[in-house]
Amino acid sequence: MVYNIFMFDFILSIINEFRSYFVPEKIIYEVTGECKKCGKCCNYMYSVDTYTEKEFKIMQFLFPKYRRFYIKGKDENGNLIFACKLVTPEGLCSDYENRPQMCKNYPAKKLYFPGKLHEGCGYNVKIKTFKDYLDKDKK
Repeated sequence: MVYNIFMFDFILSIINEFRSYFVPEKIIYEVTGECKKCGKCCNYMYSVDTYTEKEFKIMQFLFPKYRRFYIKGKDENGNLIFACKLVTPEGLCSDYENRPQMCKNYPAKKLYFPGKLHEGCGYNVKIKTFKDYLDKDKK
C-alpha cells in the first residue's frame, strides 16, 4: 500500500512537471549584472516546482546530482528554501567542475517568474514590459 501511494505521488509529480511547461506567462524578467562570488545564492535558493519535502525526495531520486542540496527551511510564504552542501566558507563551489546544469546556467538571462536577489548581489532583475519591446524597435 505504501508503495502504491509513493508511485501515485511519483507519477503525479511527473505529470505536473510536464504540464508546467505549457503554462503561458505574460511578463518576462531580464537579468543583468555579474556574479560577486559571495555564495548567497547557493545557500538560499528556491525550486519552482518543488512544494513539499516528498517532492524534493522524488527530485533527488530522479536526479542524483541534486543530492548535494538540502532543505534549509521555509520562507514567510511557506516555500521551501534549499542550500548546497558543497559551498565553501568563501562562497565558492567545492565541486565546480561537476555542478548541476542549473548551477551552470545561473542566473538565466530571461525568467518567466519574478525573482528575488540577495542584498549585495551583483545581478539585477528588470521587468520587460510590452513598452520595452516597442521602444527597442524604435532604436
